[in-house]
Amino acid sequence: MSHAEALIPAQPAPPELMKRVTTARVVGYFVVGLWALLGLALLLMMVTNWDNEKFFKFGPRYLHGLMTTLELVIFSVIFGALLSVPLAFARMSRNRIFSGFAYVYVYIFRGTPLLAQLFLLYYGLGGFRPELQSVGLWWFFREAWYCGLLSMTLNTAAYQTEILRGAIESVHRGQHEAAASLGIHKLVAFYKIILPQALIVALRPYGNEIILLIKGSAVVAIITVLDLMGETRYAFSQTYDYQTYLWAAIFYLSIVEALRHLWAWFEARLTRHLKR
Repeated sequence: MSHAEALIPAQPAPPELMKRVTTARVVGYFVVGLWALLGLALLLMMVTNWDNEKFFKFGPRYLHGLMTTLELVIFSVIFGALLSVPLAFARMSRNRIFSGFAYVYVYIFRGTPLLAQLFLLYYGLGGFRPELQSVGLWWFFREAWYCGLLSMTLNTAAYQTEILRGAIESVHRGQHEAAASLGIHKLVAFYKIILPQALIVALRPYGNEIILLIKGSAVVAIITVLDLMGETRYAFSQTYDYQTYLWAAIFYLSIVEALRHLWAWFEARLTRHLKR
């Protein structure tokens, strides 16, 4: 017998605590069951009301709208990321002119709706057609797709600027001091030490911003862009069947879920060295 067994005799296992049935638990089970019933009813309705004629007529249009939505989101995210880099450095700059300009830009595009920005670009700049024609830019602003892409790019750039700035400033100052003590140049230290740590911090906010942009891209349908929501509006105008919007919701949900799982895998892959 060891000293531990002699000094600390064996004790019986503690009794298993029984979970009490509370009112909140009952209400929660009821709400979950209600949502499950609604989901089953919705699925049953879609199966019983399936129409092959509508499927083959509007299915290709839905796929075309889906590709248009993906193109808008992908290009706007890329261009917004490129624009957010100088804006983030301007926000962190000690120069009041640069920091003030970046602050005003972020404040305006984060504080106003994407729909208002879209209308100002598409309808507002249309009033300057002679001036735009004189500088050779009317070909860009007369196309609804380009205006939608520009408005989404400017909008997401403001959010990505704050994400990148916050991530860079979240890296401890000691990292800069350690790099300087080793004689590493500031630019090398930033790209090799500071930026990789900042991007890990910013990874999840970036994913949330892309998801919000996917859902917000539906507003471009108002200016006649035939994205997923635009094709849905066309299908509804031809059939007056509310299930057209239901299928659009399913498409959006599928995109978001696919992106969410992809982003979770990507984040787990990049942060695997931080887990024990």
